[in-house]
Amino acid sequence: MLKRLFLISGTFFLVIILAACGGAAIESTSDEGEADSGDSDEAVKIGAILPFSGVYAALGEDLRDGMNLYFDSIDWEAGGREIEMIEEDTEADPQVALRKTRKLMDQNDVDFLTGAVSTAVAYAIRDEVDENKLPYVASHAGGNDLTREQRSDYIWRTSFSSWQIGNSMGEWVYENIGDRIYVTAADYAFGREASAAFIESYTEAGGEVVGEVYPPLENNDYASYLTTISNEDVDGVYGFFAGSDAARFVQQYDEYGLKEKFPLIGSTWLVAEDVRESVGDAAEGIYASTFWDYTLESEENKAFVEAYEAAYDRRPTIESLEGYDAARVIADALESLEGDTSDPDRIVEAISNATFTSPRGEFKFDKDTHHVIQDMYITETVSNDEGSENNILHTLEKVKDPGE
Repeated sequence: MLKRLFLISGTFFLVIILAACGGAAIESTSDEGEADSGDSDEAVKIGAILPFSGVYAALGEDLRDGMNLYFDSIDWEAGGREIEMIEEDTEADPQVALRKTRKLMDQNDVDFLTGAVSTAVAYAIRDEVDENKLPYVASHAGGNDLTREQRSDYIWRTSFSSWQIGNSMGEWVYENIGDRIYVTAADYAFGREASAAFIESYTEAGGEVVGEVYPPLENNDYASYLTTISNEDVDGVYGFFAGSDAARFVQQYDEYGLKEKFPLIGSTWLVAEDVRESVGDAAEGIYASTFWDYTLESEENKAFVEAYEAAYDRRPTIESLEGYDAARVIADALESLEGDTSDPDRIVEAISNATFTSPRGEFKFDKDTHHVIQDMYITETVSNDEGSENNILHTLEKVKDPGE
């Protein structure tokens, strides 16, 4: 067992890294016998359903690494009990995820569930979680209905909703960019939801949406869409794209000359770490909404960034932060319960009371929606000698999803 000592915000933490399994106390996925989940002699089992293969693999790995970092900092123990994490690869496939979730419940007898990057995956497992009263800390999937129409007593989301991402930009864009905007987004549920939330807040502020166009997901050539937008009389363009779509759109937006005509506005994934690295100066000048950024100046964020880079020799992403906070919510619940996981209703009550200062800012749940109330930030991407960074221009405090 390799042990490493590093400094977090003036306090030494012993980080235990199991070299054979990449830094986590991960239980094998072989069948296990049933255990009394309230027995303090047994480890608390956390099932992590994340994509470790396919298009979202990098996001799954960052979420896992963020969770590991927090659990490392508390020596994989909370409420007097050892913590074990059992990982399952969803492949971002709803049916695979449903099968893996059932396996975690039936064979591994997990006390908590966390993860899901894809909203479709989160929706697919919702009924199984609810019917079995399995406390589920949803750490990424942002589809609105997970904490609205599909809200469950046993599901609490620590990440974001598409409404928070889109709505937070509208008034600021009207006041700082202009009163005529063109909207474009990848044609899938989250892209549509985030765009609708932006349109709602932008038009309520007094702005006019001149036109909308929705290219297919995983599109390679945006030429025809960009040509259409280029001919419009607008003050800016709101675009929601993520991953490789974001990289291609930002690059082509620059190549076709739109960057010189209209400011590009979007979400954090439009200017994510890997996107900025791949597109270079094309990302300069983009405005985006986010709930965390590498450049946040708080002591909590500086400590998180320092610890993450020391542990993994790379910069954290927003998914890394999501995993870190999800782990803390679970650990804090265990502490308040003194390790007793025998009653799922008491577990979710303990989860609901989570409140702390996260690297993202103040963290608290809305007990009506089961969704995190959090600050949202407006950033501008600027170039520097090392590439680019996102500078925070504006903070919207305590943004609360309406839950309907």
